[in-house]
Amino acid sequence: MEEKNWAWIPGWDVHDKEEPRIVYFRREFTLQDVPETLPVRVSADSRYKLYVNGRLAELGPCKGDGSVWYYDTVDLAPYLISGINVLAAVVLRYPLEADKGSLSIFRTDTPGFYFRGEYTGEDEKTHSLSAGEGWNCIRVHSLKIVPESPSLTHLYFSEQAAGDPDLFGWEQSGYDDSTWQKAEPLGWRLLRNFDSSPNHLELRPIPSMNKFPRRFFGVKEMRRSSLQKEEWEQMLAGEATVVIPAHTREIIEIDAGELMTGFPRLLVSGGKGAQIRLLYAESYYLPKEGGKWVKGDRTDSEHGELQGVSDIYRVAGIGRRDRPEFYESFWFRTFRFIRLEIDTQEEPLSMEDFFYRETGYPLEMKTWVKTSDETMEAIWDISQRTLRRCMQETYMDCPFYEQMQYVMDSRCQILYTYAVSADDRLARKCFADFRRSQRYDGMIACSYPNTVFSAIPGFSIYYILMLHDHMMYFGDKALIHFYMPVVDAVLEYFGQRLDATGLVGRLGGILFQEEMWSFIDWTAEWDATSGMPPAGLQGPLTMESLLYVLGLERAAEMAAFVDREDTAREYCHRAEQVRQAVRQYCMGSNGMIQDGPGIEEYSQHCQVFALLTDVVSVEQGKENLLKTMKHRTGYAQCSVAMSYYLFRALEKSGLYDYTDRCWDVWREMIRDHLTTCVEEPVNQRSDCHAWGALVLYELPSAVLGVRPVKPGFAEFEVKPVPGRFTWAEGQVITPKGIVQVRWKKNGNSLDVSWRFDEQEADVIDQGGVKNVE
Repeated sequence: MEEKNWAWIPGWDVHDKEEPRIVYFRREFTLQDVPETLPVRVSADSRYKLYVNGRLAELGPCKGDGSVWYYDTVDLAPYLISGINVLAAVVLRYPLEADKGSLSIFRTDTPGFYFRGEYTGEDEKTHSLSAGEGWNCIRVHSLKIVPESPSLTHLYFSEQAAGDPDLFGWEQSGYDDSTWQKAEPLGWRLLRNFDSSPNHLELRPIPSMNKFPRRFFGVKEMRRSSLQKEEWEQMLAGEATVVIPAHTREIIEIDAGELMTGFPRLLVSGGKGAQIRLLYAESYYLPKEGGKWVKGDRTDSEHGELQGVSDIYRVAGIGRRDRPEFYESFWFRTFRFIRLEIDTQEEPLSMEDFFYRETGYPLEMKTWVKTSDETMEAIWDISQRTLRRCMQETYMDCPFYEQMQYVMDSRCQILYTYAVSADDRLARKCFADFRRSQRYDGMIACSYPNTVFSAIPGFSIYYILMLHDHMMYFGDKALIHFYMPVVDAVLEYFGQRLDATGLVGRLGGILFQEEMWSFIDWTAEWDATSGMPPAGLQGPLTMESLLYVLGLERAAEMAAFVDREDTAREYCHRAEQVRQAVRQYCMGSNGMIQDGPGIEEYSQHCQVFALLTDVVSVEQGKENLLKTMKHRTGYAQCSVAMSYYLFRALEKSGLYDYTDRCWDVWREMIRDHLTTCVEEPVNQRSDCHAWGALVLYELPSAVLGVRPVKPGFAEFEVKPVPGRFTWAEGQVITPKGIVQVRWKKNGNSLDVSWRFDEQEADVIDQGGVKNVE
């Protein structure tokens, strides 16, 4: 039974429930000898950070929801010593109200800290470490979680922290916690609004996040300082201490060298009453006429200024050089630059050290590709970094702003992950997350985990596509069989909303103006309608019918894979009916597909998806695509978000050479000194959006040509699509092993060689392909 493993602080009242609260939990125990292993289970509502003898051991729990709450397993042995050991947990409790905490972090009616484990004591008896036995706890008022601004409460929170003499050294031995309260077992009061029993916590399905100590690259700007730059550089390198005189204001801008996700850690001594403000920024912003700020050269500190999110730490003055006072952010921060604004009072402040712990999913990249285009190397570099930063406990749209897992974004991110690592663990969690988000009518939430249900109709189709991708790469029949009811329900949602013409009827509209948001793409031409084609103001969107067709096609293949042949035939039939409706009602006299039936508005998007779904022939699709490529101002263009689909259409129509001009968007990112890929090139709100990491798929899967032909990579092809490249080489990781490919243009033909040492899959020889000796 788990009731003794869940505990909380006594006297939790109505005021505690109204704002985010921090509670410290502490437990001492004595060991005569350090065991080889001491596994424990840890969780909390809402979040925790666990320290063992002052060292960070784990943070979590892994993001779940009201149906699934995860626990983490931690081996304490590497952190233990002979003698007195201290377990210390910082627990954040968010209120139930959605706008008073991160949208992606669920919470229940009852807060709690979960700890389960046991050890052998000096008396050689087994002793429990359960949270309800022997733990002390205290409310912490010196750390507050507050919204950065009233309008962005659900996006990101700032921390206002202060050193507290009464809590100094609480995570170490020798601290007296006799005045703390005894942690109270929750029993069956816990998790009252859960669909599942608290006895059925689930083990996190993904690895622990990275927690690597990292140093900053150096000082970018000395905006205001009485010290020399070299002094700050030495401190950042961990080689010296910086002493800031009393009654002094210092403003220093620090460069991480790349966009990073991590936990900044600040160590100080002396300096009672000093205030340190840490501002985290993706880039420098440049001034524009009208008082607006824009992004250009991300490193232009001469003409620009940093803008971002801030934390504040007020120094208590209790630290010494050998035992400094420290501040480490509770939640990870996203930054490329950090501005320190330091104001001292009556005492000088010694900056003993400043570094950070890098965090993120432990992605192991095994694919590499080189090409004749030297710009691809830099694009690959910023893309792999973008993918890493957007892989945390879930896939994320961006780590700086929402930190949300969106279906459309995740479909591409998952494909990129397969292509460079063949790792599907985070993908499987993503599948499960969105399955639990499905509404009674079949609609899947556009982002999840999310304490507020929101929907973008077309995004449910991308969920079908990501399941199909997994089928092709891994061939897990049980997984596809399990998720097919979710697919069926999505398709029924669309099928029940066909209008008299056979097209998908009008489903949504502009963001915040209707129940659902019919977002398609962040293209400049649709900026005024929040990413929805303006045709949606007058009636149905052709794109939503085309997405429905694509979903039916992929679902038919999955149904056949799990031996549901009747369903497969049904889905193929339904797809053909909608194709015919699009041809009849959405094709203009020019042969192009309209954005809405009978509306003379055209976009590149409809031409792309009409070709991919065989609404138009390859010949007609090629002609339509060429119009959008040659006359860009006349058609809404696919942005970074839709580039994967544009590239597939260009490949299918024999226009892959045109992808070279598409890469100019990424080349511009390099010229602007980005270290990650932008969300979209017009407004450039976010500097890190992993749907833009397209090159991670494109080079190994298209340019080198290594792709599955049958489910599970049981049969795959080596079929390079050269485009404008004159040569390419590399190795591609697949679920079946590594494939090495090398090719070079020879006139109008390709000299291709490849090597695959495993024998678990069949390789289709494409003309002229031969094994490498």
